[in-house]
Amino acid sequence: MRMALLPAWERATVPPLRIFNRSTLIGFWTRHPDAEGALRLWFSIVEKASWTTPAEVRAAFGSADFLADNRVVFDIKGNTYRLVVQIRYAPLFLVFIRFIGTHADYDRIDATTI
Repeated sequence: MRMALLPAWERATVPPLRIFNRSTLIGFWTRHPDAEGALRLWFSIVEKASWTTPAEVRAAFGSADFLADNRVVFDIKGNTYRLVVQIRYAPLFLVFIRFIGTHADYDRIDATTI
């Protein structure tokens, strides 16, 4: 159910998302230091979010692409890098990082199964 449709008392009980695993991002920006700022920004936005629908993801990240099985592709640093996550909305509120890589690396994977 969309957050806007929930009564105020119920919206207050929607927890922020938990992201697994930040170390994946840290490892990536260690190898690609130019991605660090953009990945830190992405992480700070997502860890405070309480998304309950893909529409709420779209409101925060207009360029996000949505795939099957609740997978979302984010353009990082002007589309230099791609981040693929899998989101588990209510009742779990989890974000699993499935892939982070260059645009060329992304072109070589199947983001729907990774």
